[in-house]
Amino acid sequence: MKRLGIFLALLLVVLCAVPASAASLEVAGKSAVLMDMATGKVLYEQNAHEKLPPASVTKVMTMLLIMEAIDSGRIGWEDVVTVSEAAAAKGGSQIYLKVGEQMTVSDMLKSVAVSSANDCACALAEHIAGSESAFVEQMNIRAGQLKMYDTNFVNCTGLDDDINAKEHLTSAYDIAVMSRELMVNHPDIQKFTTIWMDTVRNGAFGLSNTNKLIRFYPGATGLKTGFTSAAGYCLSATARRDGMGLIAVIMGAKTSQERFAGCKTMLDYGFANFALVRPEIPGDNEIPVTLGTKKTVRAIPGEQIELLIDKAQKNQVNIKLELADALAAPVSKGQKIGTLTVRAGEQVLSQVPMVAAEAVPKLTWWELFVQLLQKIAMAKQ
Repeated sequence: MKRLGIFLALLLVVLCAVPASAASLEVAGKSAVLMDMATGKVLYEQNAHEKLPPASVTKVMTMLLIMEAIDSGRIGWEDVVTVSEAAAAKGGSQIYLKVGEQMTVSDMLKSVAVSSANDCACALAEHIAGSESAFVEQMNIRAGQLKMYDTNFVNCTGLDDDINAKEHLTSAYDIAVMSRELMVNHPDIQKFTTIWMDTVRNGAFGLSNTNKLIRFYPGATGLKTGFTSAAGYCLSATARRDGMGLIAVIMGAKTSQERFAGCKTMLDYGFANFALVRPEIPGDNEIPVTLGTKKTVRAIPGEQIELLIDKAQKNQVNIKLELADALAAPVSKGQKIGTLTVRAGEQVLSQVPMVAAEAVPKLTWWELFVQLLQKIAMAKQ
């Protein structure tokens, strides 16, 4: 019996050390998705396209449009926003803006990202588009551009008190898509989404992050919580470890603890089982060009090489580069001049075209004549 007990104890240790498979994950909520941030690949899903109310996770799209306005120069971080009566009247999570109060875009966006301030979200929407309804039109246009086919927004906050609130729907998959767009293409948002506690109004009003994973999950980078009676507890959680970013989304959890535990479970699974590989291209890869204005052209990958692979394959990755021996001018920029094959052992993971980094025009007859004269002159010296 003693030996049996020791055997069972050792078996338990071994089983606990083995990473969970996607099929064995236990994730609470009505729907869930785990997505790789770099590639957009879905690593786990549960009712991923079910249309559900997202509550304040709506503000991922609100923050995306704000960041796009900032990064394009249409508005600035230090622009002053004047609070309207409509913005000051917003309920739910807020920093209690007063009609006519003025605050910078930076402080308002920080309040949205950290404390989910509905009044600041509305004020920023009006500042960008003139009215919340006009801003919501922009939200839906952007959702269409991102192919968020499960989504329809009716406000910029996710509150249930809108007259059309029942039509305010999205899916776990679409939330992951817009979260990825925000975090990958507008990384400055992370200076707010990673804040645990801060203040606005010159220290007079405290902010506390509604996303508890920011404090308790190693590598957490954001992103947004949500709760209403109609939506339940929702969360889009992002994290980065060893160069790999993941997005975990849960909608319709029964408790706040369930959403955090579920996203933690998915993130743990992703980091334990997958790795992001960016193979380095060997050599300078200069290819000779005959009759061209330049003697060589450099070969570069035609697309970014980021591969999500099983973590066990990480040390088996190798690349094979096949390039043209020589090229005849003219050579066009982006012209395919070779192939890069990435393998893990014998398994082909990806084949990427190698292309010309720049155009190399063909020498004109006059240029050829000048070169000939130069060669004759050099021969006589």
